[in-house]
Amino acid sequence: MKTDAPVNSLLHLTVIGNVNKFVTIIPHRVVLRGFAGNQITQKVKIIPEENYPFKILGDRAVRKKNIRYELKEASRSKKIEYVLTIANLKKQKGRYFDLIKLKTDSKIQPDIKIRVYGNIFDRPPGVKKNP
Repeated sequence: MKTDAPVNSLLHLTVIGNVNKFVTIIPHRVVLRGFAGNQITQKVKIIPEENYPFKILGDRAVRKKNIRYELKEASRSKKIEYVLTIANLKKQKGRYFDLIKLKTDSKIQPDIKIRVYGNIFDRPPGVKKNP
């Protein structure tokens, strides 16, 4: 931290504290990578932490052009978790970025953001298309 004091105009601060986790997201970032024409999907688990339960009330993708997604609620013993399945729609080589925003009923964190990165490659000769 800088101050206007002529002596010790630069102070070093150390902040110590506990950070409570609101949600577990596995994986935290989605990377859809593969050959054009192949089916490319990834599932994301969204697990509310015990001390901060919430429900997801809505969802939306920012761009929607290159991805399709589906959000489902699943039970995990006595707890609720969500499974977000994201699929690539891009048919040609290229990169893209999208953001899925999940609206929650929590006052602590009203939105959860899932970042989606896509990297689609041309299929080399001799490589077959997957189903």
